[in-house]
Amino acid sequence: MIPALSVKDLSVRYKEGNIALKNINLEILSGDYLGIIGPNGGGKSTLFKAILSFIPCQGGPILFFGKPLKEARDLIGYVPQFANIDKSYPITSREVVVSALLGKGLHLFHKVSQNEIKKADEILEKVGLSHLADRQIESLSGGEFQRLLIARALVKDPKLLLLDEPTASVDPASREQIYSLLGLLNEKGITIILISHDLMAIASQVKHLACISEDLIYHGNPEIDETIVKHMYGCPVDLIAHGVPHRVLPMHEGHN
Repeated sequence: MIPALSVKDLSVRYKEGNIALKNINLEILSGDYLGIIGPNGGGKSTLFKAILSFIPCQGGPILFFGKPLKEARDLIGYVPQFANIDKSYPITSREVVVSALLGKGLHLFHKVSQNEIKKADEILEKVGLSHLADRQIESLSGGEFQRLLIARALVKDPKLLLLDEPTASVDPASREQIYSLLGLLNEKGITIILISHDLMAIASQVKHLACISEDLIYHGNPEIDETIVKHMYGCPVDLIAHGVPHRVLPMHEGHN
């Protein structure tokens, strides 16, 4: 099976010469649901920016479904941590989604087709926002706006969905809605790679975890030990779960 993403010896240096990522080797199979965790400044978002060519990097090939980025862009949906959409701009939810279907170089008087509108409405229904299709985005809640960004990333039917902190700054109910949506999308065959700072929550959702702190510390099942956590954060860490039905750390000897 051709991997959804293959990264070989990827490194990123800041202009000052400091290392952001060092010799990252990562292979993600089609249909996987991978959570990427790590400390702030550890290189999680930098990894996304590097593989999508938003920033320069060094190393071997980066392939999406066996293809370089320039041949695979339509296979990838991306939800950045900070969207460059001004919520005060007078635009509806439907128009935000439709905008992802419009090519570059369109003139001011481009007329949106009925097929594009229909496609946008189908995606809004899929993410549970069909009732807000005509709503101005400034009136959306944080969770609704985040699902709108996911809808915009989905409208071209990507095979791989990259999300950078999609549940940051949303309330618990919205977080559960987003995780439920991503689980359904993964069940339907979309490969998902999700960055999160919330180790306990993400481990209860994903199929595999990758831990990144400058280099790749761990890639495997969503159960890690104290040694990995200490290496990742540079100090001992207490993990406390409140109502999360998942064990991140394995049982200790003698633990009842």
